[in-house]
Amino acid sequence: MQIAGLVLAAGAGRRYGMPKALVRHGDGRLVDHAAGVLDAGGCVPVVVVVGAEAARVRAVAPGLSYVDNPDWATGMASSLRAGLAALAATPADAAMVLLVDMPGVTTEAVRRIAALAAPDALVTGGYGTRRGHPVLLGREHWAGVAETATGDRGARDYLRARPVRVVQVGDVADDEDWDVPAPAPHA
Repeated sequence: MQIAGLVLAAGAGRRYGMPKALVRHGDGRLVDHAAGVLDAGGCVPVVVVVGAEAARVRAVAPGLSYVDNPDWATGMASSLRAGLAALAATPADAAMVLLVDMPGVTTEAVRRIAALAAPDALVTGGYGTRRGHPVLLGREHWAGVAETATGDRGARDYLRARPVRVVQVGDVADDEDWDVPAPAPHA
């Protein structure tokens, strides 16, 4: 079963003050981290969807595979559509979707969800009673997801209307997103 990785990293990060793909994390950037998590989790290929500051993202993380989303300002759904369209040319049976601003999602979480991969699979990470990332979309669902994705809702409406397998990953991951910078430590 071939699972492609899809990092959604096209936003401008207005609340954050900069595109979150460019935010420093560890020895690299959030974009490096997200792509690395998917790669280490067995996803091949890993594609990063970029939009805002695309040239800068490519410059700071040159070893990644990118697809441009010219409609990035319309919301996450356009990035999801662009990424799935790019993956359609691959032999992938499923796509593992991860948002760039969730550095707490781990390789172990990706592996747990990937274990259920199939062309007809719909699987999300579970954090107690909440569904979260990463999200696995079997290839049979890509067209439906692309057709129904709007604004910043991504695949949410599509997933709510169908049976979805939820795999608990809260013991090995955290799906907190970095919407705003962490407050500066007090001296």
